[in-house]
Amino acid sequence: MIPDIPAPGHAATLRPGLRWLRFLLPFPPSHVNVWLLEDGPGWLAIDCSIADEASRNLWGQALAGDAFAGRPLQRLLVTHFHPDHAGLMGWLAENHELVPLMTKIEWLQARALWFDTGAEMVGHQARFAQAAGAPAEYAEFIRARGPLYVKAVASLPRVFEAIADRQDITIGGRPWRVMTGQGHAPDMACLFNAEDRVLIAADQILPRISPYIGLHAGEPAADPLGAFLASLQRFRALPEDVLVLPSHGEPFYGLHARLDWLTAHHAERLSLLMDAMADSSAHDLLPVLFRRPLDIRNLGFGLGETLAHLRRLQVMGEAAAQPDAAGVLRWRRA
Repeated sequence: MIPDIPAPGHAATLRPGLRWLRFLLPFPPSHVNVWLLEDGPGWLAIDCSIADEASRNLWGQALAGDAFAGRPLQRLLVTHFHPDHAGLMGWLAENHELVPLMTKIEWLQARALWFDTGAEMVGHQARFAQAAGAPAEYAEFIRARGPLYVKAVASLPRVFEAIADRQDITIGGRPWRVMTGQGHAPDMACLFNAEDRVLIAADQILPRISPYIGLHAGEPAADPLGAFLASLQRFRALPEDVLVLPSHGEPFYGLHARLDWLTAHHAERLSLLMDAMADSSAHDLLPVLFRRPLDIRNLGFGLGETLAHLRRLQVMGEAAAQPDAAGVLRWRRA
């Protein structure tokens, strides 16, 4: 039986030695789950929320209260570089003398973004949005907003321990197999325990929505949706009755049905774009994938997701893109 959502600063027990914390976020999806695994005399935490005062206070409350039951935080595993997962990695590492575990690509991505804060980077993002057809006021918004990553991520530690796909990590005397997923992040770490049939799924498999899959300015020739769909298939080898612990939403059963839904969802979106594109920019095609208009704060996510689907069609040989005289990419059926 899955317990109720834990109150902020408190933990719910899912299994002996497995606890669930939830941290509030000031942006959608409004929360992030943190999992605690009993690890000898203390606990290993998986992920750590963003670097804001509210999250620091909730960590203090949890560490001092019944969530940790008087036992220390002695290890930290960060699934991927996004701020809601890695934001307080450095703060926890410093205060608890931890060396965080993370895949090497995710670690390097975090380091690169944390230090790449100059006007050149922001200008590059603005030009990428304009090439996708975004209006001039959005490019101005990006330049005025400045770099986002450092606003939600504390100073990063200089030392980490690399983990990798198919590696077994011993936690509390039990083996947990690392399974990496791509698309939402470059090399996101999930963990599977075969004995207890528990999958810590990070953002790879969410219970109600698809994770954000976006094409980004730093790697415009990538195929993140193709990578996401391919890595999803690796999870089909796991048992159907596995307990899935997502980073957003509630724990759930029904892994294979969820994999089917995610695959069908993106196939439908690809089909909609195929029917709609006609010398169109990515910005022109936003209403095809999003029912409601996107405000200026969320326009970048919408463009990234639309571009990821268009790029998948391009890789499949179904779509082609050509810049117009203004440098805006125009998409059409191949």
